[in-house]
Amino acid sequence: MARTPAKSAAKVKTVPYDVAEQLRTPEEMAAYLDAWLAEAPDDAAGIARALGDIARAKGMSQVARDTGLSRESLYKALGENGNPSFATFLKVARALGMRLHAEAA
Repeated sequence: MARTPAKSAAKVKTVPYDVAEQLRTPEEMAAYLDAWLAEAPDDAAGIARALGDIARAKGMSQVARDTGLSRESLYKALGENGNPSFATFLKVARALGMRLHAEAA
């Protein structure tokens, strides 16, 4: 008995995942940054990108106004190849309503 070929699967359409769309509350934003700090403490670029994800979730234009920096400079500093100064990092964190704290390792 001959087998009939299986019908080809319907094409699956994928869309890029953007974590910024999932960060809705200040608590979620803080937990996301805290997870980066805990899980990848030596990944400065990753932590900067995480802060950029949070800034995009909050609204980069608003963050730019609150920090006194341009949107373009924020996208560059907090993007894939960004390397923000610590002062920029602190300004953005403050504009996002976050406080940094330290604890003994």
